[in-house]
Order: sequence, then structure tokens, then C-alpha cells
Amino acid sequence: MSLIILILLVAILGFGILTYNRLISQIEAVRNNSKQIDIQLDRRFKVFESLINVVKKYMDYEQTTLKDVVALRSQAVAAHASGNESARIEAENKISAIAGGLNLVFEQYPDLKANQNCMQLQEEIVSTENKLAFAKQSYNDSIEIYNANKKSFPANVVVSAFKQKLDVDFPYWQLSEAKVAEQESYTVKL
Repeated sequence: MSLIILILLVAILGFGILTYNRLISQIEAVRNNSKQIDIQLDRRFKVFESLINVVKKYMDYEQTTLKDVVALRSQAVAAHASGNESARIEAENKISAIAGGLNLVFEQYPDLKANQNCMQLQEEIVSTENKLAFAKQSYNDSIEIYNANKKSFPANVVVSAFKQKLDVDFPYWQLSEAKVAEQESYTVKL
């Protein structure tokens, strides 16, 4: 009888360890996906800077755009540093809106549309926005998997035993269905 109890205790302990490790792995996957978003956000900012340098000789619009992008990027960095993910998400989404409006500006400058560097940078912005949307979706998916696992029984028992380590709340990146559809159908107009 004591052997059966011992085997049962070892099985319960083994299950608890496996569940703990699986949840830690999922938390790290969410954090990694968040870092992938950061990489795309930095890439987008650098492409904006390059594009604005190319178009400086063509228009005054870039100064306002650059100031807006720099201000929003500063807000996002400050919010990220202070742990305010919702303010960070809001600022980064505003930068995405600026990126979506650039084609209208380029239509007004035929010489600019013919500039090879400008065209490449425009395509790079579109590509970066698509990669960013994918990274956000991947991040949101990993949060969904983690949340589903931590709430399921008997994993929720392990979570309640190690609440400080395993009960993490991650904010979702808000990607409206309209924004996803817009990004999926986004084309460079020349």
C-alpha cells in the first residue's frame, strides 16, 4: 500500500514539475514574441528615418512626419520603460497610421515616385508593417495559448501554488480586423 502511495506522490510531483516547466516555457515564448515586435518597431523607425532623408529635397511634409514619428517613438520607449504597455501599444499604432498615409503624399511628387531609393524604402515600410502585423499576431497567439493552459485544470492548481512566477498577465496588441484587412491588402501605388 505504501508503495502505491509513493508511486502516486511521485506521479503527482512529476506532473507538477512538467506543468510548471511547460508554463515557464510558454511565458518565455510570449516574452520572445514581444522582443520580435521590438525588433520590427526599431526596424520601422530606421526605415522611416532613411525615407525621410531621401525625400527631404522634395517636400516639407517630412519635417512634420519626422517630428510626429520621433515624438510617438519617444512616447512608446518611455511607456515601455515604465511598464505601461497600453500606452506603448497606442503610440506604436499611431506610427502605423502614419505609415499608411505616406502613399498619398508620394502621389503629389512625380519625381519622388521615380526615385529608386524612395521606392525601395516605401516597399521596405510596407514589408516592415507586414512583418510587424505578423509579429503582433504571433505574440497575441502565444498569449492565448499561455492563458488557456494556465486556466485549465489541473494546471491551474500548479499556477495557484506558484502564483508569483506563473500567473502573468500580458497585454494584447490591439489589431482591429479592419487594420488587419488593410495591411493584408496594402499595395504601393505609383
